Formats: sequence, C-alpha cells, structure tokens
Amino acid sequence: IRCEGGSPLQWFDGTALPWKNPSPNMRGPTAALLYPGVGVMEFCKVSVGRGTDTPFEILGAPYLNELSLAAELNKSGLPGIRFVPVRFTPSSSVFANEECRGVRFIITDREAFRSADLGLTLATTLQRMHPDKLRIDQMTKLIAEAKSLEGITAGKSVTELKASWQPALDAFSERREAHLLYPR
Repeated sequence: IRCEGGSPLQWFDGTALPWKNPSPNMRGPTAALLYPGVGVMEFCKVSVGRGTDTPFEILGAPYLNELSLAAELNKSGLPGIRFVPVRFTPSSSVFANEECRGVRFIITDREAFRSADLGLTLATTLQRMHPDKLRIDQMTKLIAEAKSLEGITAGKSVTELKASWQPALDAFSERREAHLLYPR
C-alpha cells in the first residue's frame, strides 16, 4: 500500500507525527534506530539499558571496563556512531540494582549508521574482551544463524562475517526488487 500525504522514505522525526512508544522500552526514534544492533545482545550477560531511562541507548555490565570498551568500539571506525564511557544502575532486568560500566551510543550520522554492523561489532568486541563472561551462545535465540555465531566465537572480523552473508543478501535483493513501491 502506497503512502499518502508525504514521503514514505524519511526519518520518523521528519514526519511531524507524535511518537507513540511501540513498547515500554522503545521510547523514541533513537532507541528504534539502535534496537536491531543492541537488542541482539539481550540474552547475553550484558545490560542493554532496560530498567533505565535510556533502554537500547546504553550497554554495560559490572565486569566491563567502560574506558577500554569505548576505546575498542571507537577504534572499529563504525560510520555514524561514537561510543562514550558510561556507568549506570538498571532498576530491573539484567544486573538489576548493580552498577554497570559500559558505553552510551551517540548517533552522529543516521544516513551512514547501520544497526546490524553495530550488533556485529558489539558481539565480536565483547567476545574478544570477555569470552568467559559474555555468554555469546545465548545470541542463538535472536541471531538464529549458526555460521555467524560460530564466526563470532572463532574471532572472525565483522568484514568476514558480512562477506559470508553476501550471496544470500544479493539473492534476496534481486527477489524483492519487483515488490518495492518507492525508488531507492
């Protein structure tokens, strides 16, 4: 169904429509943008900010060093995002009432940012830094792609992981082309 009365390919905050939380922890467009990447870490042994004022805009755990994590993530050079060290104490969910050390996600360029790349970078970085505490095996509940999880566990880079998906992505892009309603 085509969109009427405006451009369908725009950021939500450009629509002038009021935001209505689609879930209690999805409190704004920034959380929605970050969710696919940050949310993939939810079943691992980290807090994704549930039980704080900024769910999905922060990530941490008591065992992390916020300065080292921010430095490592910033070294990755992910376009459109910066990582700032932060400490927070969630009131519920993972690590409720425990101080967590981690990072705040700052979107610097929405057009360049790719949430899936953030998820892979978080997984590979945290697995490399804390393989004994992260519980990366719990990602299977959300990632559901065994080869990717094996690659993360084996220490493959984000570039290597994405390259393994390319044939399937190309086939999907070709199949969906006839169904797109708006030019890209």
